[in-house]
Amino acid sequence: MLLASLAGCGSGDGDAASAAPAAATSEPTGGPGDAAETARAREEFDRLEGAYDARLGVYAVDTATGRELTYRADDRFAFASTFKALLTGTGLQRDSVKDLEKRLTYDRDDLVPNSPITEKHVDTGISVRGAMDAAVRYSDNTAANLLFREYGGPDAFEAALRRIGDRTTRSDRIETALNETTPGDPRDTSTPRAMADSLRAFTVGKALPVEKRKILTTMLRENTTGGPLIRAGAPEGWVVGDKTGAADYGTRNDIAVIWPPGRAPVMLAVLSDKDTKDAEYDDALVADAAKAALAVFR
Repeated sequence: MLLASLAGCGSGDGDAASAAPAAATSEPTGGPGDAAETARAREEFDRLEGAYDARLGVYAVDTATGRELTYRADDRFAFASTFKALLTGTGLQRDSVKDLEKRLTYDRDDLVPNSPITEKHVDTGISVRGAMDAAVRYSDNTAANLLFREYGGPDAFEAALRRIGDRTTRSDRIETALNETTPGDPRDTSTPRAMADSLRAFTVGKALPVEKRKILTTMLRENTTGGPLIRAGAPEGWVVGDKTGAADYGTRNDIAVIWPPGRAPVMLAVLSDKDTKDAEYDDALVADAAKAALAVFR
């Protein structure tokens, strides 16, 4: 099996593993009106945690003004499939646009559950760009593992994130083992702040040249899995590019770059989980949290 050697090969680092859960806070900058909006958002996040019997983490930032909204923004959560957007970003950093046409081959033994695109191309293989598209737009797990194999596995992915300034996100395993979460286990975890900041680097910042940023943002805007999540909570007319994720313990996540009409983007990460391993996740929790968060930036 071509991908088996990558399983569990990530190690993380001391900085990434040592971050402790933070208290729930909500502290964007601004005047009295902003403070009132922030207070309402904080009350809503508190209410949502109770209503859904869940832990919620939110980080949002206006990329033009720097105004932030935080709520458990430095707590660790399993990132689940949201990492696929960042893995694609690191791959785009490494490869030329021409190199994205390289054909990746694999066999049926490499297929893992939830691989709707790669399961159709075992005989022909798939291009690097096709694997990126499958991983981001369809959350194809085998596609993500092919990208891990192409770019050196979880250790190399984590190292690439460190180079863009992410000292928090930890990558240890490949799909689908990375979704086997346990409370307090730092493997394959990040924080809302770190996930939003890293996505910002690849979509709004200078981690990628314009041509490659466009490749990634187009995939995010055309994501097929995000309808019930941040997109459902965004104001009408705001364009959302997102990557979703789900895992054990009712983990349900979404990270996004969002374009309000005529304004600079807002970055938003909403991460959530529950207390029991077999708990059902709630799309509506993420949508409701996104609605409350984005109301602060209207």
